[in-house]
Amino acid sequence: MELANIEQLIEKYFEATTTVQEEQELQAYFSQDNVAPHLQEYLPMFQYFTDLKTEKSTRNVPLQPRKNYLKWISVAAVFILTTSLFFNEWRKQEEAKQAFSDFKMAMSLVSENFNTGASHINYLTQFEETTNKIFITRNN
Repeated sequence: MELANIEQLIEKYFEATTTVQEEQELQAYFSQDNVAPHLQEYLPMFQYFTDLKTEKSTRNVPLQPRKNYLKWISVAAVFILTTSLFFNEWRKQEEAKQAFSDFKMAMSLVSENFNTGASHINYLTQFEETTNKIFITRNN
């Protein structure tokens, strides 16, 4: 490989702009025996990356199912929220029904009193007619 090409690839590697193929070229270059003296400082790093690929863990990790309390807490929260909203709406409807009932009763009382007052107006009109007759006869 050309030394200038390897130097450009190293610059791109440290800028994190290399492709997988270019990184494989760097691995191949640093795995050979004749590495340029001024690039010897990068040899341990690339050797470490090569060694990491062959490493495998032999530790046995027991997998225990996690108790998912968060799921049940969220279900309970949604249930409480929806029931509280339902009861709140139900309470508002009951209050509206009660207010309408009170309004109906008040209007019936007003209507009864109005009708009583209207019957007295008939007497007033008769009184007015009679007084008008008296004043007309006096003026003539």
